[in-house]
Amino acid sequence: MTSIDDVARVSGVSIATVSRALRGLPNVSEETRARIRRHADELGYVASSSASGLASGRTHAMGVVAPSISRWFYTTVIEGIDSALREANHDMILYNLASRGGDRARVFHRSILRKRTDALIALCLDFTADEREQLLSIGHPMIMIGGPVRGIRHIGIDERAVAREATEHLIRLGHRDIAHLGGEDDEGLNRVVPRDRRLGFLDALGAAGIESRTEWMLSGRFSLTASRDAVNELLDRPGARPTAIFANCDEMGIGAILAAHDHGLSVPGDLSVIGIDNHDLSASFGLTTMAQDPYEQGRLGARILLDDLTGGPLSRKTSIRAEARLIERSSTAPPIHL
Repeated sequence: MTSIDDVARVSGVSIATVSRALRGLPNVSEETRARIRRHADELGYVASSSASGLASGRTHAMGVVAPSISRWFYTTVIEGIDSALREANHDMILYNLASRGGDRARVFHRSILRKRTDALIALCLDFTADEREQLLSIGHPMIMIGGPVRGIRHIGIDERAVAREATEHLIRLGHRDIAHLGGEDDEGLNRVVPRDRRLGFLDALGAAGIESRTEWMLSGRFSLTASRDAVNELLDRPGARPTAIFANCDEMGIGAILAAHDHGLSVPGDLSVIGIDNHDLSASFGLTTMAQDPYEQGRLGARILLDDLTGGPLSRKTSIRAEARLIERSSTAPPIHL
């Protein structure tokens, strides 16, 4: 059976250096770390997590709490987290609140509080006062991705500003009849994101002297199917139709495009659509979007927590504003009456 001594001998370094390299600790050059990992893989060496945990008091595992793993944003963030953790030879323990038989009490009252992990990343969640108290009481480094929570660091875009910029894009094209496809969602998810995107939409309308129409404020539940149904219902109504739709996310934007096609309408000839995210399918649908990078947000969140644990250079206590940029595709154009 291959031992850490074997890896050290082949790599030409001390046992302590091998241990630091494989645990993702600082003070090991990237060249040396890569060489040690390559030799460990070639020799089939696997570090004992239980032994290192006893020595350091750490599990070398990071917890990730996600509302669901069925949506693009969550899975892409998780992929980024996993990538950074694998580079540091750490494990990821996923707590999926939407899993069958899963419940928040199991996660917050038992799993996390048993200290099975060294740090915690939460995606797009609201916490009750009791949950927040429990999380803070265990002393784990912690960060939120995809929606801010009071008292906890956060990585995410400026939701309100991004929504305003998306709506302003439609207004610059000449649209004044604009519907809002919002993302009100299930209990327990972060409410700040849909609220701020709605406020950004209203900010843009107000600055342009455009009155919002209550009947055009739709709920798409961050779901392609629900959004398609909501827009189909809107387009079935008699009377005036919007010439453009601002969707709170690309999945809802794709749902709006499909609903337009259901009614024989052209996009963008009859209806312009813009979203937020840059979903993997957005380019295929020609969807104009405010692009963010959840994969890199996940990687950054994991790297910050790893550095919290080791005193590395990324360790910080402040929140981070992620970038978003407009990508113009074929789903937006001036209204045909211009």
